[in-house]
Amino acid sequence: MSKKLILLAGPTASGKSNLAIKLAKKINGEIINADSMQVFKEFTILSSRPGTVQMRKVKHHLYGIISVKKHFSAGDWLKQAKKKIKICLKKKKVPIIVGGTGLYFNTITKGISKIPNIDKKTRNKVRNLYKKLGIKRFYKQLLNLDPKIKYKIIQTDPQRLQRAYEVKLKTKKSLFDWFANTKSDFLDFEIKKIFIEPPRELLLKKISIRTEQMFRNKCINEVKKFNRLKINKNLSVNKLIGVQEINDFLKGSISLEQCKDLINIKTRQYAKRQNTWARGHMKNWNKLYSKNLSNLLEKSLKVVS
Repeated sequence: MSKKLILLAGPTASGKSNLAIKLAKKINGEIINADSMQVFKEFTILSSRPGTVQMRKVKHHLYGIISVKKHFSAGDWLKQAKKKIKICLKKKKVPIIVGGTGLYFNTITKGISKIPNIDKKTRNKVRNLYKKLGIKRFYKQLLNLDPKIKYKIIQTDPQRLQRAYEVKLKTKKSLFDWFANTKSDFLDFEIKKIFIEPPRELLLKKISIRTEQMFRNKCINEVKKFNRLKINKNLSVNKLIGVQEINDFLKGSISLEQCKDLINIKTRQYAKRQNTWARGHMKNWNKLYSKNLSNLLEKSLKVVS
């Protein structure tokens, strides 16, 4: 019997968590998180982590496992996910990987490059150069150092630009040469891929409803607690939608309504990026949707059976 692995992706607020639970119950599965913000312990509300009631229905893995003070990469996630997949299979359960972080799914379907660790000295050298030059000049300099990044990294992505620079500097090889030599660790698995694709208007409505729900669930208190931790501003958790906006509200520079509007706008932009990623990287996935959860479950069962 071949080992089965189900990948369930989709934009934020598309209803992945509810579908995953229904699916897991039907096929004797367990859920593994593939959302880069839901891994953090301190953010339950703003990251839209499944609630306690949802988590009781089916076994969930890799939710709230790491402190916001720590760096957690796609490679770290893959290491943890592999362990959980092994545990599921041992228990004769079907692992269902659920989330909205495209890069995590890529590590499953395409593998992850074995780039050597970059030492602190090189990393700091690149960080300081970035601070000194600013994003535009830094991008130009990187282009001279590694022309292969052209059209592959957007000019407004500081993290990936700095990563490309430090890899080329340290290994003398382009980040994309490292990527080219990678292969999936799951070639012996039967992988079923589902991408939930709700109509745009419906998704926008669901995003607004969810933002209101977050405020009813006291997401402001969550940000206040986070602020008290005084974490490094370079860590990826700072990019969580709502942190900056709620802090601006707490400082009095925007009203509560403006804060909610900004969160809605940023979340809509994020959902658009997730859909764009799917068009580029998930071409062979089954794109499904139905407003009715039972219908969506039926469609999904046909894909995974």
